[in-house]
Amino acid sequence: MERRHFIQTSLAGLPFVAGGQMQAPAVTTGKGFKIRAGEGRRHGHLKLLGVNANILDLKVSGKDTNGGLAIFEQISLSPGRGTPLHVHFKQDEVFYVLDGEYYFHVGEEKYALKTGESIFLPRQVPHAWTQVSQTGRMLVAFQPAGKMEEFFVTLATLKAEPTPQEIARIFAANEMKVVGPPLKIG
Repeated sequence: MERRHFIQTSLAGLPFVAGGQMQAPAVTTGKGFKIRAGEGRRHGHLKLLGVNANILDLKVSGKDTNGGLAIFEQISLSPGRGTPLHVHFKQDEVFYVLDGEYYFHVGEEKYALKTGESIFLPRQVPHAWTQVSQTGRMLVAFQPAGKMEEFFVTLATLKAEPTPQEIARIFAANEMKVVGPPLKIG
């Protein structure tokens, strides 16, 4: 059996169900790569200002996976702050807490996460998160990659904290929608 056919057949049996439809595995370049600790692929460190001051390092680009997946390492520098309540129309999102504590709002539920815990955020479900600890670090995966890389690159180019109107415009340009304020702890 050809390697490609074997892999596609094997992956077809895994639970890649999203939105009620089976997702085809991404076609990749067929070449592996390594990203060292503290490094970002393609863009170096993406430094975000303002409400959610963070540093993001792209570990796997949508360009590496034919749009199938993007993974970022996020260093959180904003205790008590986080994202506005928003919706991804086309991406599922997974957070894995490497260090620190966070508070998440997903649909009608709220969750406290600490080091070693993870959370799945399905597409089309409003969600937000706030950093609880003084610092933190998470791996964030988007499936499919969508425009998330472009979204973070755009935020990293801003010279000042964006207004809520600018944030809403940037979210909309990248297939997301702000639907509420940032999540408050408590």
